[in-house]
Amino acid sequence: MESKKYLLKHLPKDKLEDGMRRLENNEPVQYIVGNVDFYGYNLKVNKSVLIPRFETEQLVEKTISYIKKMNFINPKVLDIGTGSGAIAITLFNELNSVVVASDISSDALLVAKENSKLNNAKIKFVLSDIFENIDDKFDVLISNPPYISKSGEIEDVVLKNEPHLALFADNDGLYFYEKILSEARKYVKERFIIAFEIGFDQGDSVLKISKQYFKDSKILIEEDLSNKIRFLFIIKE
Repeated sequence: MESKKYLLKHLPKDKLEDGMRRLENNEPVQYIVGNVDFYGYNLKVNKSVLIPRFETEQLVEKTISYIKKMNFINPKVLDIGTGSGAIAITLFNELNSVVVASDISSDALLVAKENSKLNNAKIKFVLSDIFENIDDKFDVLISNPPYISKSGEIEDVVLKNEPHLALFADNDGLYFYEKILSEARKYVKERFIIAFEIGFDQGDSVLKISKQYFKDSKILIEEDLSNKIRFLFIIKE
């Protein structure tokens, strides 16, 4: 708690008392201060979007590495379920990518658009349920979709504060992987990368789905820095 209180020190005096009250009510400090650092970029966050996690920074870092290995120049990227815009903004700025970012939440897109302006990222934002309003082909599809089972355990602070639309998924948390991969062929070029963040216990399940739709591609499961399964990549060179 003391370290969290320290983070509130930059709040204006007239907002400090309210900030302390919100902290004591178990509200995430990122929502109280209104911003978070992601990959060196400052992003605004509120309860319309998930708080970007360190694991998602790793997803971006690994994806950048694969993009460079495949020698994509100005890669065309689709970020599905962009939320705060963290992934899209980072890939635009780090690789001079052409980025389309979609989300089903209009409130989330408002946050993402504001963050793109703050970070000088020229991104096309689309209100879309996955591919519903997408009509192009991409070098890279990337997503950190909702993947928590509706019966799964979750920290109380997350459950009570972060948007359930961005947390939970049907089919034991696998709905969006199945939905994205069943349609993805129509939206990727001949050479492509598909990059996912996944739950630590979903490796075998998402691998099985991936093999069903992309048996001709290289499929890689990778761990995060805590040695937990966290990422899946589908690569066609």
